[in-house]
Parts: sequence; C-alpha cells; structure tokens
Amino acid sequence: MGKAFESIRQELKEAAAHAQGETAGVKVYEPTTVDVAAVRARLGLTQNQFAARFGFSVATLRHWERGDRRPQGAALVLLNLIEREPQAVMRALS
Repeated sequence: MGKAFESIRQELKEAAAHAQGETAGVKVYEPTTVDVAAVRARLGLTQNQFAARFGFSVATLRHWERGDRRPQGAALVLLNLIEREPQAVMRALS
C-alpha cells in the first residue's frame, strides 16, 4: 500500500483511540470557568457593549451572568482569552 493509505490508516487509528478516551500523546486543553460579570465589570462595559464587542448575543450573556447557563466550547475558550488578554482580543477583532 502507498504512503497515502498508511497516513489515512494512522489517522483513523488515532481518531478511534481519541474517541475511546485515550489521550496518550495528546495535550487536552480544559478551559477554566470564567466569571463573565466580573470580566465585563473589570473592562467597564455594559452588557450591550460587551456582547457587541465580542460577538455574543445579549440574551446569552445575561444567561451566563445569572448562572442559568454556562459557556461551553469555543465561547468558553474566547472568554478565557478575554479574561487574560482583553486588549489582544479587541485588536484581533478590530
């Protein structure tokens, strides 16, 4: 078999192992929870300003701040970045 087949076969093996919970050789990033209201307050932004600046809906932001919902996935990663490096995120989004 050719190189392409071997590459695909190896990638499938890795994907199957990952799907079964094996993470050997893979660094898994677990974003920490973020106090969205505190981050927003530290930046001196209203809910409308924060939502508009970072691309969230105001309704979603309100749910997060009230604790009705918790940010997950890409939103949680973005919130971690905003918490640590808000100016860098604002520069990237401008």
